[in-house]
Amino acid sequence: MSIFVKEKSFYKDVLKISIPIAMQGLINVGVSMTDTMMLGSFGEITLSAASLANQFCFIFLIINFGLGGGAGVLSGQFWGKKDINSINKVLSILIRASIVFAIIFLSLSQFIPDKIMSIYTSELPVSNQGVMYLKIISLSFIFQGISTTVNILFRTVGSVKVALFASLTSFGFNIFLNWVLIFGKLGAPELGIQGAAIATLIARIIEFTVIVTYLFKIDKKLNFKLKYLLTLDKELLKSYIKIGGPVLVSDLILALGLNMVSVIMGRMGSDMVAANSISAVVLQFTNVFLMGVSNASGVITGNTIGKGDYESAYKRAVTFLAMAIILGSCSGIVIFSLKYIVIDFYNISDYTKSIAYQLMNSTSVLVVFMSVATLLTKGVLRAGGDTKFLMIADVLFLWIISIPLGYVAGIVLELPPGIVLIVLKSDEILKGIWCVFRLFSKKWIRDIDYKEKDNKDLKACISN
Repeated sequence: MSIFVKEKSFYKDVLKISIPIAMQGLINVGVSMTDTMMLGSFGEITLSAASLANQFCFIFLIINFGLGGGAGVLSGQFWGKKDINSINKVLSILIRASIVFAIIFLSLSQFIPDKIMSIYTSELPVSNQGVMYLKIISLSFIFQGISTTVNILFRTVGSVKVALFASLTSFGFNIFLNWVLIFGKLGAPELGIQGAAIATLIARIIEFTVIVTYLFKIDKKLNFKLKYLLTLDKELLKSYIKIGGPVLVSDLILALGLNMVSVIMGRMGSDMVAANSISAVVLQFTNVFLMGVSNASGVITGNTIGKGDYESAYKRAVTFLAMAIILGSCSGIVIFSLKYIVIDFYNISDYTKSIAYQLMNSTSVLVVFMSVATLLTKGVLRAGGDTKFLMIADVLFLWIISIPLGYVAGIVLELPPGIVLIVLKSDEILKGIWCVFRLFSKKWIRDIDYKEKDNKDLKACISN
């Protein structure tokens, strides 16, 4: 079997889906990079405070990815079957679930922000600034949750341009308001980290407005109506819980694990946190097209399985794996080559810069394995309905290997930051390799029909 499928239409579909998503990711990275640069001008404490407070926000965001990921498995295959009514029912479940989690995280952020920040850092100045940031940014959770989950479902039906337009609009407002509110321009007070939070809040409200307007007024594919939010299909809910439950649990445990990684880094000092926030933004920047291809792999795989073409789904999955390896390798070369140029943009101490150099050296190697793991766990295998296996993969390596060994390496042995990062990210290496074997086993391909009681393994339906 050839590694690369010989279908021009396939590659056109990949580009059609991945380019708008990649551009949206580039915009989001642009916002993050601008935030870190602007806040970095106030020093490592302010930059670290925003970075650590965003780790709690990251848990909420990952939960929404989990909610949307489970819904995406269903809607992607329903779209292949042209079952629009079921997609709308899934979307209604998705929106309500997102609102529930938004209210929970908003309440925690408003009532116990100091306790939340104390988890990430023992440095009082960092914690105090983080509390100010968190109390403001949490007001955006409901808007962000709905926008994120609706966008994920839109991708499964090929509607990717609306998310790009919404991100582009909010990006412009975010950058402008950051400049005005962080530094006190145009007569506004200089608010520093609070200004960054207010700017992000306003930008997310704007993004939400664009998404909801499109959903109810412009979109013709789904014709989603308010009535769907007032009814509940119990059989479909059961199917969503069965398929989406492992996705949500997997993403939630993964988010908590990544937060533990941040806790370990936070205990290593604000210099480590600041350096890692810079390295993370650079990684996101170089990986934007990989994220687009990863999302495209999920959409195309789900649609292909929904049509009943299991052989093509497998062959295309192998091609997507090859793409991940190529894109990850390219990202690694870029990170290693440009690290000095990028880090010199930031107003940070020489010591923090030296840590950032070490982290980016390690990242340039890790990114290949991270690319493979991301595409398979969040794209191909998830779209195939193999959600229980992925839940085990996410939990097993992160919590049993990466976090315990990372704690020993960073806190107990106080090894160099570059080595600590490799240990903390060792789960990506192991998970990537394990998921490659799962891909070639073909056990991940499952056709989902919530009107049937049992979903059977379809490995036998694929020719060897």
